[in-house]
Amino acid sequence: MNQPFIKQEKIRFQHVDYAGIVFYPRFLEMLNCLVEDWFEEALDRPFSKMHETNGIPTVDLKVQFKKAARLGEILTKKLWVKNLGSASILCGFSFEDEQGKTCLEGEVTLVNVAFQENKNDIKAEPFNEEMKNKISNYKLEISN
Repeated sequence: MNQPFIKQEKIRFQHVDYAGIVFYPRFLEMLNCLVEDWFEEALDRPFSKMHETNGIPTVDLKVQFKKAARLGEILTKKLWVKNLGSASILCGFSFEDEQGKTCLEGEVTLVNVAFQENKNDIKAEPFNEEMKNKISNYKLEISN
C-alpha cells in the first residue's frame, strides 16, 4: 500500500472564529479525528475498543500553519508514517485546500501505552507484529 491515509473535512461554522477562518485549536481537533479514523478504518483498532486496555497519547507535536482555511472549504487531510519504533509512531501530516495548497503541516509522535484497570499505572507497550505490519503500510517519505 505505502500511501498516506486520506480523509476530507468540510470547514463548518463550529471550526471558525469571528473572521471566518479556522481557529487554530480546531485544526488540532481535526488532526486528532484523523488519527482516530486511521486507527479505526485502516488499522482495525477503534478507540472504543483500544481504550479498554491501551491508549495512544500524543507525546510530541510540531505544527506549521501555512495558510488560512475558511468556512465552507473542503480540506484534504493526509497522514503517513515517517518512523515506526517498538512502541511509538512518528507521523507526518498535511491539510490541503481544494486547490492543493497546504494550510497546515507537521509531525505528531504517538506512543502505544498499556494501563491497569484503574488507569493510574500507564507505561509504553510495544506494538505486536500484526499491528506493526498494518502501520508499516502507511510508511513513506513525502517531501514538501
